[in-house]
Amino acid sequence: MQKPLFSVLLDDGREVHFQHATTLLDSLEAQDVAVHYQCREGYCGSCRVQLLEGDVHYAEEPMAWLNEGDILPCCCIPKSDIKIKL
Repeated sequence: MQKPLFSVLLDDGREVHFQHATTLLDSLEAQDVAVHYQCREGYCGSCRVQLLEGDVHYAEEPMAWLNEGDILPCCCIPKSDIKIKL
């Protein structure tokens, strides 16, 4: 079964897509979108971005503190088309 394809709209107007990636961070990196990160496991929170529209899913709840509207691309995947602020 083919994985769903979701649009990822960035706050600077660029649009990329999520498909065939383990995490949102992996997908963004594969499309040359620079995102600051450190642990890649949801512990440090350094990859934190704002989710402006849409929904994401975490396979495991991240350990880093998240404010309302924040997501960690290192450990989430989109559940719909999303818009994020880097």
